[in-house]
Amino acid sequence: MLDDLVISEAIVKSFMEDFIDSIRLDVAIVGAGPAGLMAGYCLAKKGRKVVIFERKLSIGGGMWGGGMMFNKIVIQKESKRILDELGVKVKEYKEGYYLANSIEAVTGLTFQAVKRGLKIFNLISVEDVMLRKERVTGIVINWSSVQLANLHVDPLSIGSRVVVDATGHSCELARLIEKKVGSYLKTESGGVMGEKPMWAEVGEKTIVDNTKEIYAGLYVAGMAANAVFGGPRMGPIFGGMLLSGEKVARMISERLEKGDSD
Repeated sequence: MLDDLVISEAIVKSFMEDFIDSIRLDVAIVGAGPAGLMAGYCLAKKGRKVVIFERKLSIGGGMWGGGMMFNKIVIQKESKRILDELGVKVKEYKEGYYLANSIEAVTGLTFQAVKRGLKIFNLISVEDVMLRKERVTGIVINWSSVQLANLHVDPLSIGSRVVVDATGHSCELARLIEKKVGSYLKTESGGVMGEKPMWAEVGEKTIVDNTKEIYAGLYVAGMAANAVFGGPRMGPIFGGMLLSGEKVARMISERLEKGDSD
């Protein structure tokens, strides 16, 4: 016999336990696209207390849709080892070009990340950052439905030793810093330089090169990295996104191990 009240109690109680445990973090990642998920996977493997906040119902970002809703993605040789590690089937198409099913790639990465301790809260938007002594020390969150309904409901704060902007083309946290603090980002202009037209060959390289700290305590990864530093978009090739997530996780892990994040 099932009791509807017990079902409700189980959901609310377990969610609140997870949520309360996530108020103080090692790493808060904003955006559950491929770069954010990969960063979360790598950090969770290292035993870091890491949570991803995603505004949409679904996770996976643009990877879900493959290319123009054809649920296939392309990766290059350098990133094939990542999907191999995750247990995602990869098939060589031509020399240097590898194909994977986009649904399998997203679900495989997500399953392996959560299995290692990553928490993901979907339907939550980040509307501000916490700044203390010119350093990002956390994020300010609200339900996505509150923003969609344009309701005046005050948010809550999440503290984090390090924050990652993995919000994709919109690079939302970088733009928040630019808007509220001024042009103090670690770019040539001091601000968001903007995404350039599609060029996969260049974009796949620069997305990894541009994965770095852009303001004290704030890193950028994935397509947000190219948007901040003026790199081109890449289209439905996702190897660079995975490599970017892996790189930002490595940089943050090394920093936290040195204890110089506080």
